[in-house]
Amino acid sequence: MRGAVLLVAVGGCVLLALGSAALVGLALLASVGGALAGGCAGDGGTGGGAQQIGTRSWSAEQTANAQTITEVAVRRGLPRRAAVIAVSAAIVESRLRNVAYGDRDSLGLFQQRPSQDWGLPRDILNPALAAGRFYDALVALPRWAGLPPGTAAQAVQRSAFPLRYAPQEAAAADLVARFWVGPDDPGGPGPGGTAADRERAALATLACPDQGGAELPSGPGPPLDPARVPPGYTLPIDPVQRAVTSAALAQLGKPYVWGAKGPGAFDCSGLTQAVWATAGVPISAGTINQIRDGDPVPDLAQLAPGDLLFIPGSYGTAAVPRHVGLYIGGGLVVDARNARRGVILSSLDDWRDRIVAVRHIGGPLTAVPA
Repeated sequence: MRGAVLLVAVGGCVLLALGSAALVGLALLASVGGALAGGCAGDGGTGGGAQQIGTRSWSAEQTANAQTITEVAVRRGLPRRAAVIAVSAAIVESRLRNVAYGDRDSLGLFQQRPSQDWGLPRDILNPALAAGRFYDALVALPRWAGLPPGTAAQAVQRSAFPLRYAPQEAAAADLVARFWVGPDDPGGPGPGGTAADRERAALATLACPDQGGAELPSGPGPPLDPARVPPGYTLPIDPVQRAVTSAALAQLGKPYVWGAKGPGAFDCSGLTQAVWATAGVPISAGTINQIRDGDPVPDLAQLAPGDLLFIPGSYGTAAVPRHVGLYIGGGLVVDARNARRGVILSSLDDWRDRIVAVRHIGGPLTAVPA
């Protein structure tokens, strides 16, 4: 690692602030008190950060997931009622968090079970894909939109506790109202909308402007093809890290879209969330939440494939980094860079002096030689 090191504890995570001075062996430990403020200038994210909506307070993770569920409904041209039912189900099942545990093999926002034909864990643990699976089941119900509160959610979820959903519909309606755009029923009477109209409406559900893009000048090494690993690169031997890095490499060349979680486009944290889901490991929505996932890595010499690298990016600071990339081993990083460059491969040297935090999510704590 080059440069002086300052370890800063923020909200339970460790930030690595890398200076330009020569390497020093001693790290200073400081703390930044209190939780980040909500809103786009605080913990931000696609849902607008931590905030009170209606009568309840929600975290940045919860608002981001509510926005994603709402956005999927808008993109599909579904009525607002569909989003309210889906968000109410996610409040009950996971408290709007992307979790790796539940009854038997239940996973994710909606506690969907692979053994019950809800899909593979990699799909269930991607909030956008999980919401899509919920809507598939919902719209297959006869007259679902006119069913009493809680009834449609129960028919989809088939819960042993059917009375839990109706009481959450008021809170869900408040959350959906925060993000919903356009008519309550886009497919109802009237001229309707084109796919392009729905796409514009879906992007309008985002509560904050783009916070995730970045510009990074090339480092001192030889030029690197952003779409292809160099000769001699080998995938990690650990199966979890191998799955994650393979999934990341499979996204090279795809576009960057703020708030996107795949499969056709990604923002930076949407990419890291989606590729870790391929290994059956859920991580949070949004950079500011992912920085609390896993365990801190205090030294770049201890990097392992799959580790998350955080930098300020174009919109953040060292204390509130807004851009994240995925280390894939061999001194290489994959990230959804910005709207101009999309998902690219770059050298760790390009990142090194800008990294302010590293989080280890899974697999061996250091790289295992192939």
